[in-house]
Amino acid sequence: MPRIRYADPDSIDDPEIQGYLEHARLHGTPRPESQAIRANNHNVIRAFSQAWELIFHNGIVDHALKELCRVYVSKSIECEY
Repeated sequence: MPRIRYADPDSIDDPEIQGYLEHARLHGTPRPESQAIRANNHNVIRAFSQAWELIFHNGIVDHALKELCRVYVSKSIECEY
């Protein structure tokens, strides 16, 4: 049983935070469950989401290569996600 609860999306009135949660819900990345935990602290979800956008969706490395790296890391540490 998890010790950290998911933030209730209906209780969040910050449109930026709602946007991060909605994006995760629609696209599956970052994982919606992880984002719901981060949303308990608005500074945490904001910092993570901004870094995610800068690193994963921008930059000079091709997005497909970044996806392959994610798969490689997941397989190498036997992540079940």
